[in-house]
Amino acid sequence: MEISLDQVKQIVGEVLQLGSRIDSFDQHTPLLGSIPEFDSMAVVSVITAIEEDFGIAIEDDEISADIFLTLGDLHNFLSAKTVC
Repeated sequence: MEISLDQVKQIVGEVLQLGSRIDSFDQHTPLLGSIPEFDSMAVVSVITAIEEDFGIAIEDDEISADIFLTLGDLHNFLSAKTVC
């Protein structure tokens, strides 16, 4: 199953309750440290939503700040995860 950037964007928008602000996000949009709502608790919530929505497991040792630098980085991580 391939995960689209739009699907990742939708999950981030819903979890962070960003409303229409998410519409302007693209693959280069910074996440961690740039969006006030994107804190450590939000990271956990985004991961949980991704696991539930896509039926994948993300192990604790796979998670790093690099994954959440931009929306594109998160998408790339998830795309690689679903190929495996």
